[in-house]
Amino acid sequence: MDTMRGKSAIVGMATAGVGEAPGFSAMELLGQATVKAVNDAGVKLSDIDGVFAATSSHAFPTMSVVEYLGLKPRFFDGTNVGGSSFELHLLQATMALEAGLCEVALICYGSNQRTAGGRLVSMSEPQWHETPYKPRHPITAYALATSRHMAQYGTRREDLADVALAARGWANLNPEAFARGPLTKDEVMSARMISDPLSKSDCCLVTDGAAACILVRADKAKDLPGKPVYFMGAGAANYHRSIVAMPDLTTTAAAESGPRAMEMAGVSQKDIDVVMVYDAFTINTILFLEDLGFCPKGEGGRFVQDGRIAPGGELAVNTNGGGLSCVHPGMYGLFLIAEAVAQIRGDAGDRQQADCNIALCHGNGGTLSSQCTAILCSEAAL
Repeated sequence: MDTMRGKSAIVGMATAGVGEAPGFSAMELLGQATVKAVNDAGVKLSDIDGVFAATSSHAFPTMSVVEYLGLKPRFFDGTNVGGSSFELHLLQATMALEAGLCEVALICYGSNQRTAGGRLVSMSEPQWHETPYKPRHPITAYALATSRHMAQYGTRREDLADVALAARGWANLNPEAFARGPLTKDEVMSARMISDPLSKSDCCLVTDGAAACILVRADKAKDLPGKPVYFMGAGAANYHRSIVAMPDLTTTAAAESGPRAMEMAGVSQKDIDVVMVYDAFTINTILFLEDLGFCPKGEGGRFVQDGRIAPGGELAVNTNGGGLSCVHPGMYGLFLIAEAVAQIRGDAGDRQQADCNIALCHGNGGTLSSQCTAILCSEAAL
């Protein structure tokens, strides 16, 4: 399992169009992020011979990316398992690099969801067994999981509010975050109800945005100008697509993907300096902290109380502001990686965590469906 540990490194990382980018298509934003990532890596666009992409606007994402950027890759993969695709792409790109199938790999995503329509919708449409109930997709699905967690473990709306407040606290330290400014618990608790028990404050943003990263084999990373961030391990798990087929609404497949990633990386929860989890809704953060082993099952609501995951708390979670307050352009998984890279490189400004060497990124796809965990580290932690 540890044969992939430390075999690849992210040598270029960039975002573009975060928040609102009127006048640009999803592919144009993706292209902007890619050019910036290439420049950050100190390579040429023409050096890219491996392409990994998933988008919410292209049925054949790698073909669209290749055509738009003028690439001629030797290896490409358009696996789309929702917002967790990019954590999985880290593993796939590492395998392709290690196998010699490519030398310079691009992972990329772009969306103009806000300026193109501005609605919180999911690619994973309701399945036939959900449709008769006319869910507001995907919010209704996450509301079901929230309600069950509340009933089973006593989780309260106040606990969900602590997640939203922590995200905003981090966003206020991030100049790139879309939602900044003061936010009180009273404001969160009194926000308009969308799908009981989830209010507007419990739901992720709808923004534009693109991100891209460049990976090479670890031995090549030392020849490039930037500080490399190494792939340490990854794992994936998937039980269902439709929320009504989820075996247990209070336990996600992160309970398997997390341990797989940590086994490959050779680390445990106590080794992780920053945690980036896909917070499409406030319940996600609670579920994933439990399933990834940062607190016992059922204790997530109590775990996030009193600013524990906010700036100054004992566990740094979603230090960019997350999908709740920083950016959420349809699929958020690559932005988890972007923030992890910034923290490990020491480029996170006012939100920078001291001695940050190991970051966990956890992606979520569909309605708590595909779960992919990736662990990144500095050279010192290898």
